[in-house]
Amino acid sequence: MHNNTFIDLFAGCGGLSLGLKQAGWNGIFAIEKSSDAFSTLTHNLCSPDSKYHFEWPRWLPQKAMTTRTLLRNYSSELKSLQGKVDLIAGGPPCQGFSTAGKRDPDDPRNVLAREYIKIVKLVRPRFLLLENVRGFQTAFKGKKKPYSLIVKEKLENLSGGGYRVYSKMVQASKFGVPQPRSRFIMLAVRKDLGDFSQDPFSLLEEMTPAFRSERSLNGHNTTVLEAIGDLSIKGKTLMESPDTSGFKQLQYEQPEQLSDYQKLMRKMVENNHSPNSLRLPNHRAETKKKFVDFLNTCPKGKSIPQDVRDKYSMKKQSFMLLHPKQLARTVTTLPDDMLHYSEPRILTVRENARLQSFPDWFEFQGKYTTGGPLRKKECPRYTQVGNAVPPLMAEALGIAIKSMETKNVQ
Repeated sequence: MHNNTFIDLFAGCGGLSLGLKQAGWNGIFAIEKSSDAFSTLTHNLCSPDSKYHFEWPRWLPQKAMTTRTLLRNYSSELKSLQGKVDLIAGGPPCQGFSTAGKRDPDDPRNVLAREYIKIVKLVRPRFLLLENVRGFQTAFKGKKKPYSLIVKEKLENLSGGGYRVYSKMVQASKFGVPQPRSRFIMLAVRKDLGDFSQDPFSLLEEMTPAFRSERSLNGHNTTVLEAIGDLSIKGKTLMESPDTSGFKQLQYEQPEQLSDYQKLMRKMVENNHSPNSLRLPNHRAETKKKFVDFLNTCPKGKSIPQDVRDKYSMKKQSFMLLHPKQLARTVTTLPDDMLHYSEPRILTVRENARLQSFPDWFEFQGKYTTGGPLRKKECPRYTQVGNAVPPLMAEALGIAIKSMETKNVQ
């Protein structure tokens, strides 16, 4: 009998951890190098008062650190966890692999997958969960093997016994998340645990209808309107932002009718409890005028057409006008990738968080945005949300991994 314990590496603000905890897993600790993201994680998931909190060992400081620091300073403590950890989860930073970026084979963040493997070798958990972008399974130019295959081979051939490794591209929208967010998912089980009669991704497929039904999310993709319709500012009272001078935000009033998805996001909060991070952008007058033009002339659910971008000398290529009755575009770390479907503004952090399936009780910490050289050092709220694994998707994966044990391991 096992306690469903897990460690989260490259934890970000806690989306993967939250989903696993919602699935019944018990967190031991989480590692995240960004002090901004770690502040959000600890604020929500490390308080003894929280329904979902990490146990946290006494030997490990509760502070932001890298996996390199963890390996350098606490290898013996990690080794002592053998037999006590059922799952290591994590999504090594993906910027070097992303097809939306430069795909730099020499990006220093690429080596973090190797550190993940070193920690796996020390702890030897029963199961592994690794999340990354599609580009993780595409070879760099001039290289014969994609990084996903390198990681797979290393895990299969670990000294002392390896893992059976399964991988697939999975869309978050399958689990009710209101955006596609297709991600590379690798699941692995230690070879000495027995043979498998079924691929874990077929288990995931089988359990998905029940997963959605239990959350009243069956029947169709969760639309943008179903996700953030109650957060529009039309007809709402605006107030001063409590955490940023000179900015406004809406005063949240829960409507009598909520969509099933909104009910899920509002679960565990009082009716009129206002979620944080509702700060509205301070757009200049000419920006608002441009956005009004977009709303009046451009097709919704698509990128702004080239001729319209040319009209306004827009260099930004990726800018979508949301359609209220469709999925959103995949949420990114940039605040200005999507335009609200009916209001001349970009989305708030909370609206992006809703599109990522973060519940309203989850509070984001730190700056909202940053720029210039600080972009390499800071991880503001928009970035935290964009980098996260959607908790609903993580919860489904967590349930599937538990099913691997109950249904498959001999």
